[in-house]
Amino acid sequence: MLPLTFQPIGIVRSCFVEKFGIPRQPGLAPAARAELELLPPFNDPLALEGLEQCSHLWLQFVFHQPPSDQWRPRVRPPRLGGNRRLGVFATRSPLRPNPIGLSVVRLEGVHVGTDRIWLALSGIDLLDGTPVLDIKPYVPYTDCLPDAENRFAAQAPDWIEVVFTPEASAACQQLTDQTGQDWETLLRQILQQDPRPQYQAPDPERRYGMRLKNAEIHWCYQTQRNPSGDTPGYRLIVTSVTPHGE
Repeated sequence: MLPLTFQPIGIVRSCFVEKFGIPRQPGLAPAARAELELLPPFNDPLALEGLEQCSHLWLQFVFHQPPSDQWRPRVRPPRLGGNRRLGVFATRSPLRPNPIGLSVVRLEGVHVGTDRIWLALSGIDLLDGTPVLDIKPYVPYTDCLPDAENRFAAQAPDWIEVVFTPEASAACQQLTDQTGQDWETLLRQILQQDPRPQYQAPDPERRYGMRLKNAEIHWCYQTQRNPSGDTPGYRLIVTSVTPHGE
């Protein structure tokens, strides 16, 4: 078979500048925004004609920073706790024979500037710099299948409680004033999914951190008694939000 070569049509400019903390599926953090900047020769306004009629798009993209350059026939998906294996074709793992991903994102706007053309997106799960191979409109009457099922992921994951210290909340407000993005909502939507590796028990003594486009975020876990039983639960405490440059 002849080798296939694809040329990216655009690059994602995302709030996620590192892989840790990226939502494990699109749409789980609606406040997560990005721009898809089209590249020549695909930055032609004619190619986008009619796209403003669509609320959501399919993006086909390349996992440009996969955890390994070797595909694996069986992987450990985070949804199963990170300690159970499943066939790669039954998962959305980036460790694929061809590192191609597929995400549904919300289209917030089509922008044509003097020197560039870009799409404003939200609900993204894409790393900054992700190459995009194609854009397709989401068509609800055929793409939304009410009777579809996935027994390994039958329901949305449970969220954990996220609490901000007064200092972290004040820093979020500062970033909101500077960027126009609601930072407390963004961080809550990201962190309530618990980015911690699921095979690791939450350690109240350990401090976790991640870097977004405009800030460094640190948090810890606090154990608490579940009201419905004797099994201890936990919540996530955002301890600091430090804007870059400070």
